Amino acid sequence: MLSDPEKRREYDAERQFARMGGGFGGGPGSGGGAAGFGDLGDLFGSMFGGAGRRGGQAQAAPARRGQDLEVEVTLAFDQAMSGAEVPVTLEKTEACPTCSGSGAASGSSPRLCTACDGRGSVGRDIGGFSIPETCPECGGAGTIIDDPCTDCRGSGVRSAERRIRVRIPAGAKDGTRIKLKGKGGAGARGGPAGDLHVITRVMPSPVFTRKGDDLVVEVPVTVAEAALGAKIEVPTLDGRVKITVPAGSQDGRTLRVPGKGAPKLNGSGTGSLLAKLRVAVPSSLTDEQREALEAFAALETGDPREKLFR
Repeated sequence: MLSDPEKRREYDAERQFARMGGGFGGGPGSGGGAAGFGDLGDLFGSMFGGAGRRGGQAQAAPARRGQDLEVEVTLAFDQAMSGAEVPVTLEKTEACPTCSGSGAASGSSPRLCTACDGRGSVGRDIGGFSIPETCPECGGAGTIIDDPCTDCRGSGVRSAERRIRVRIPAGAKDGTRIKLKGKGGAGARGGPAGDLHVITRVMPSPVFTRKGDDLVVEVPVTVAEAALGAKIEVPTLDGRVKITVPAGSQDGRTLRVPGKGAPKLNGSGTGSLLAKLRVAVPSSLTDEQREALEAFAALETGDPREKLFR
């Protein structure tokens, strides 16, 4: 037997592998000999989808999950705050209705690939064990279609434009990702459909700026309101609310109104409204206003810029 050059090479390779401790219990002295290396071939075969030297029962190639899809939707700021249901148009693959996804023409069906016994891969012998490769006959499908469906040309899927409605939760931010399970591309060989990922793009508000779950609004106040204090109205998402401006408020002071911010995506409440005061200095004065301010200036003491020169 060892006079055959091919057999001799295989025998030498097995002995060398066993001397290196790779016999997995089948090395010299274990009684395994070359059989230990054959078991290794079975091990590799099981690791790589059952395409080992000894084969085993035929198994169909595994189902393949469909492709995930991604689409962006643009929302007005008010829509993002209150939640909305928006239409989305997407191009996706779906099971061919003519052949019900089989890829075969009416009255026929795919047949098991005899080259790989339906596994989708074949083994290539290397040094006594088999490395799996994609079956050249079926291209890894595990089946062969002799009479393909004319509508999908044997693929089992076709591209279609679909219009669906997506529910956007209240409080969505710019870049919020919403996952719709099973709304992506169709799977192959009975595999599940992929997922659809909807990404929100929120248009800016002319009134509010978002800061996490808080909403910031800049509120103009007069010099008198800032100096003497006042009760004023500020806008919120659901109408107006009154707040108190403390006497002596400086430009840029921020007053917090709890519960009047953006809805939290996890449904655990809302953020706060942050009213940022902006002291509005009049650009022109009446004679009476000028006289009043000049009288006030005459009563002021101290230099507000003194600390700059200390």
